[in-house]
Amino acid sequence: MLTRRLLLASAAAIAFAAPAFAQDKLNVIASFSILGDVVQNVGGDRVEVTTLVGPDGDAHVFQPAPADAQAVAGADVIVANGLGFEGWMDRLVEASGTKAAIITASEGVTPIAFGEEGHDHGHAEGEAHDHDHEHAEGEAHDHDHAKEEAGHDHGHDGHDHGAEDPHAWQSVINVALYVGNIERGLAAADPDGAETYAANAAAYLAELDALDAEIKAAVAALPENRRTIVTSHDAFGYFAAAYGLTFVAPQGVSTEAEASAQDVAALITQIRDAGIAAVFVENIADPRLLDQIASETGAKIGGTLYSDALSGPEGPAGTYLTMMRHNIGQLTGALSQ
Repeated sequence: MLTRRLLLASAAAIAFAAPAFAQDKLNVIASFSILGDVVQNVGGDRVEVTTLVGPDGDAHVFQPAPADAQAVAGADVIVANGLGFEGWMDRLVEASGTKAAIITASEGVTPIAFGEEGHDHGHAEGEAHDHDHEHAEGEAHDHDHAKEEAGHDHGHDGHDHGAEDPHAWQSVINVALYVGNIERGLAAADPDGAETYAANAAAYLAELDALDAEIKAAVAALPENRRTIVTSHDAFGYFAAAYGLTFVAPQGVSTEAEASAQDVAALITQIRDAGIAAVFVENIADPRLLDQIASETGAKIGGTLYSDALSGPEGPAGTYLTMMRHNIGQLTGALSQ
């Protein structure tokens, strides 16, 4: 009897342990918090997602640490935005020696060039992108570092995004493309999970379709003459192009850029002449410049927008879906008054 009980107990233990072993999760690194959330929605229970630039973090000024190189080294999959957003990623990947598959989430997105619809930096001509921090030729991609040195890129090379806007996630339709790229990449790395990834992606795409319709309806309700928004830095060009708004920013695309006195004076004049009623701070930006602009123009601070990072999980923008709903709520609430 005792032997039979031991055999039954052993069988139960094996049955209990086997699924845990069989369901080892795919180790996925996402470059920043918004992308991490999208990856989690597609990957579901089959993935363990680690985000390099976390909630309220600024990827423009991020400097990877040795621990980040170690995390990347052990990854099965790395998901990056692309479009030049993560200027530090190539160096981090090469320094880590990782063998991970790399998914570029923005593949297939039609890039918006700076100066196209929705982009107005408030800079004098020729000044808009004067923040190229790249090293002299031959230094920009010097990867001959030990892993311990991977995070110490003090030159900030790679934060100049070039002529294309990398903030493609500000259009919900673009994020639908992200979902397809992520689904295919995860399925290639984990073929046994392909059906799960496809089902998760389909469910998430339905939520994105509903979100896109909500934003379009909210913007359509705004008066035509109240659709210009002032923000801290130029992160909303895709939002503007997709939904019929204009965004004006004293900084360029990168929060590393500093607005000149000439830029600020020109923006103040523009706000007064256009009768812009509200300006919006961003969760990743220093609000003092916009406070100054609001004080000198009489425009009010309309609220906080989440541009390049989610809030913490308890905040108003803990996921991509809640971030976009929060932003459009802040915008329409201020602009409709």
